[in-house]
Amino acid sequence: MRFIGFPEEGLKFLRSLKRNNNRDWFQAHKSDYEEFVKKPMEELVLALASDFSTIAPEIAASPKASIFRIYRDTRFSKDKSPYKTHVAATFPPKGLAKHQGGGLYLHIAPTEVFLGGGIYMPTSEDLMAVRRHIADNAGKFKRILNEKTFRKIFGTLWGDQLLRVPKGFPADHPAADYLRYKQYIVSRTLKPEEAKTPGFYKTILESFRTMMPFIRFLNEPIIQAQKNQTRQKALMSSG
Repeated sequence: MRFIGFPEEGLKFLRSLKRNNNRDWFQAHKSDYEEFVKKPMEELVLALASDFSTIAPEIAASPKASIFRIYRDTRFSKDKSPYKTHVAATFPPKGLAKHQGGGLYLHIAPTEVFLGGGIYMPTSEDLMAVRRHIADNAGKFKRILNEKTFRKIFGTLWGDQLLRVPKGFPADHPAADYLRYKQYIVSRTLKPEEAKTPGFYKTILESFRTMMPFIRFLNEPIIQAQKNQTRQKALMSSG
């Protein structure tokens, strides 16, 4: 499956939707959405699914599971605009529960292309497992973050942080700065025009390939904890 770029008509649709975010306008232009936004995004996800089999076989990708709906959930929002003005896809780790573990993400908007990955909303158990993993493997984590290509593409780690090192870890731990994070995310932003170029897909693929050591590090303790729980349940049932 080849992806040759996101069409100009798709960006034009998203720009127009931002100015006309209402159901009447969307219904009148729904065929444009289907042809120039939804279809290219499906082609992009299918191309990634093929390449992930080589560079990231533990990451899931499919149009049905990965692509977010264009419709906004406005139930708890003051903003009642019915549609998102970007198109986005997420690529979670296989074998873990929904929203569990670290995955990959991208969106295309009229103002930017955003490529990111990591753990955004971890459970308290998963966050503690990741922090312990960092504490026990601080050198490895720092080498991943400071690898030349990784740092050039993504810069520094970001995410919400605690004011102090969390309870259970020494304040002077070598990885103290990383243990304060409540989210572990890296990202890069591109100009929207880049989405239209033939090299756009290569940029996405290289970004995700470079990101995978970081994603794997975050997922290692979560996957191991899941295996331990499964093993414990099996032992209890057999006893």
